Amino acid sequence: MSSQDPKQRIDKLVEELAEASHRYYVLSQPTLSDAEYDRRFRELEHLEREYPQYSRPDSPTQRVGSSPRTGFKTIKHAVAMLSLDNAMNEEEIAEFDQQVRRFLEKEGQVEGEVEYCIEHKFDGVAVTLRYEAGLLTQALTRGDGFEGEEITANAKTLRSIPLRLRGAQVPPVLEVRGEVLFMKSDFEAYNAERVAGGEEPFANPRNAASGSLRQLDPRETAKRRLSFFAYGLGAIDGFELPALHNQVMEAVTRFGFRRSPLFAVVRGSSGIVAAYREAQLARAGLPFEVDGMVVKVNSLALQELLGFRQRSPRWAIATKFPAIEENTVLRDITVQVGRTGAVTPVAVLDPVQVGGVVVSRATLHNEDEIMRKDLRIGDTVVVRRQGDVIPAVVAVVTAARTGNERRFVFPTNCPECETKLIKPEGEAVARCPNTHCPARLEQHVLHYASRNGADIEGLGDKWVAMFIERGLVQDVADLYLLTEEQLLRLPRMGELLARKILAAIDKSKRVALNKFIFALGIRHVGERTALILARYCHTLERFRSLGLDSLSNIPEVGVETAAALSEFLSDPEQQALLDKLLAAGVQALALEEQQGGALQGKTFVLTGSLQSLSRDEAQERIQALGGKVTSNVSKKTDYVLVGAEPGSKYDKAKELGVCILDESAFLRMIS
Repeated sequence: MSSQDPKQRIDKLVEELAEASHRYYVLSQPTLSDAEYDRRFRELEHLEREYPQYSRPDSPTQRVGSSPRTGFKTIKHAVAMLSLDNAMNEEEIAEFDQQVRRFLEKEGQVEGEVEYCIEHKFDGVAVTLRYEAGLLTQALTRGDGFEGEEITANAKTLRSIPLRLRGAQVPPVLEVRGEVLFMKSDFEAYNAERVAGGEEPFANPRNAASGSLRQLDPRETAKRRLSFFAYGLGAIDGFELPALHNQVMEAVTRFGFRRSPLFAVVRGSSGIVAAYREAQLARAGLPFEVDGMVVKVNSLALQELLGFRQRSPRWAIATKFPAIEENTVLRDITVQVGRTGAVTPVAVLDPVQVGGVVVSRATLHNEDEIMRKDLRIGDTVVVRRQGDVIPAVVAVVTAARTGNERRFVFPTNCPECETKLIKPEGEAVARCPNTHCPARLEQHVLHYASRNGADIEGLGDKWVAMFIERGLVQDVADLYLLTEEQLLRLPRMGELLARKILAAIDKSKRVALNKFIFALGIRHVGERTALILARYCHTLERFRSLGLDSLSNIPEVGVETAAALSEFLSDPEQQALLDKLLAAGVQALALEEQQGGALQGKTFVLTGSLQSLSRDEAQERIQALGGKVTSNVSKKTDYVLVGAEPGSKYDKAKELGVCILDESAFLRMIS
């Protein structure tokens, strides 16, 4: 704790946290990491308990959140949306259980261990949905907990929010509360679209979800594929509550909502801690972002008895996972050249542990991103692991500046080949136009050999860099011309490794058409677009002959993608490369030919939430192996793939005796 005068320190913390809260909740521009905010908030709580005479009415400890931003109608919540206290470790989890027990013991209500419900603490935006006579009539953000922004039109664009409650009997009034968020795959796809269109990528899924709900045009919200998970109820009328929270959530799911896949009932602090440990281990494999676990007393009668503190209920707590945001120092900025020539600035950081991983480098996206954030070498910055994987610099802590920081000057020439960089009008990314740039070639070869491309196992960046440096590879087709004799001349290359690499290269000669198109590294052509093109063309010959008019008529191929494809296919150098690949023995197989069509003729139905794949990805994998995906279960269905929270299709499959696959069995099947 600071040795500063307690009144001055309280005043300073109140102002710092108020500013951080405003930037986070109102402007969606975070300046403090989650961990740093929690540390300061807890220090303020401690000081206010020790020196209550210095407490301020505008302290963040006296309120739930932040004021709603302007531009949307503000409406008072029928039932306040209060926040939760946090438990930062297992000891504090045990203390929460002890506090609950002590309170209930005084009331003579405890017999044995207390029963709790657990669920994910989603990293999204809290929303309440009001249904009248079963119809969605209003959606509000949490706002300051007492008033929220009215976002009904935007909420209606979310497919995971039912416009009408399911079931024949619905209450006159029911408010369902939950979290709006981006699934990881949807967030990555949306950010890729923004970058491809020259727009700034969002720093994290939570800010992206918040910004998406605040779009004045609901059509913009609809494009962003947000998801909703329910976690409780607000105002109700004409609905008799059951005795337990887990029964409430069972009713909520019957009304047509998803809930946390983690949802379970446990007993006592030992049950909570065991679930907490398991949830941390499973966190990286989740299809969405979470920053902890929520624990609630299961009995509604005990919840009512426990009641509320000023800003939070006594019967619930948020158990936080280790931070995935931290502060560190930006020591330098370097640039790297990608396969399409895009020149990307990279932050060189003082190593810092973020969410259990040491981060020393992070992408800065482009020159405009550096200028927008006013990043300077020597700045203290907030670093976040995007999707718990990709590090990114979220913001600058300007209050930490000393005056010794210096601005970064973006290069005018390629750092690898000295070619003058170009920056087309309307684009944010500078590019090296030299197709023979060694840095571009290295990234192109790595992309071609990647798992989602030609899938050349064992061909890592060190070997590719050495192949290029020694002049063995000048384009991707040269990979198929490598000999054992050439490889054995390389340092640290033995016979066994050389034969293994050559065998992997030879195996990649038979490649699915969609993977081959993706492997070519055409700008704006990702896995999804490559699959669409493969379905449309069926053969490589037809793909090579596509013109701009044909490309413009292919569903889901936009104007920019069509232009990039047309430029690639009309380039004599690229057509010569395709000829060279075919001459080397590469065969781009139609979807029904590849891998022997392992799922050829098989019909699948998907239900529930998958963890390692999105539903779209699972569908693509099935179709790529010759299978078919339909929406309804019938006697002709071969398999039903079941994820978390399956719907009525699961029951129908059991009734008809259709083979049911869980996710692990499905992954074994397609591998």
